[in-house]
Amino acid sequence: MLKMPVLLLLGAVSGPASPSPGLSVFKVPYLLSHGGPVLYLILLTSAVAVVVFIDRFLHCHRAQINSTEFLNGVRTVLRRNNVVEAISICDATPGPVARLVKTAILNRDHGRERVREALEEAGLAEVPRLEEKLNLLATIAQLAPLLGLLGTVLGFIQTFYAMEQKGFNAHVGDLSKGVWTALICAAAGLAVAIPAHAGYNYLVSRVNSIVLDMERAATEIVNIVTEGMKV
Repeated sequence: MLKMPVLLLLGAVSGPASPSPGLSVFKVPYLLSHGGPVLYLILLTSAVAVVVFIDRFLHCHRAQINSTEFLNGVRTVLRRNNVVEAISICDATPGPVARLVKTAILNRDHGRERVREALEEAGLAEVPRLEEKLNLLATIAQLAPLLGLLGTVLGFIQTFYAMEQKGFNAHVGDLSKGVWTALICAAAGLAVAIPAHAGYNYLVSRVNSIVLDMERAATEIVNIVTEGMKV
């Protein structure tokens, strides 16, 4: 006897089955309309981070070569005393390793110590090129969560301002806008900071790998040039 009223009551409370409105929360227009002005600043920093990462990734990809194979080719050419061809190989090969090798070849007639000094000077000029704009990416990784925190604080300020103005008459809709702004900005700041920090560490590892190749190549090209001079 009691089953029917209970079922009717449950039906009245739940209402007809319909798609969950919560799915619309993750739509981009909804997030943009509730994120506040700080969200657009976070999106701007994310766009800058993407551009910087792609630019530095392509630069590192072009700069990193198979230094062992390259030096073997240069050694073979220099043993035939074909300096012009060795320089041509360096000019045709991108990256700092090839430029260091070219510097050593051009200074081969000035002695071993002068070759080392020239390589050190060239290396000091090449490393800043590899590290260019990495500080900007690191700054964005640190700045994004702070911007998210700023948006969170501003959102809660908006919420408490609405509570102060309307008091007990404040509607949930009046308070939820500020809460949405706070939560969306906090999530956006973290969503930008995490990949930016990971991308920065990845690029730093690539730069360190290239610098290590430069050091190895510098040591080996000194020996190669010295061998060529002895011949």
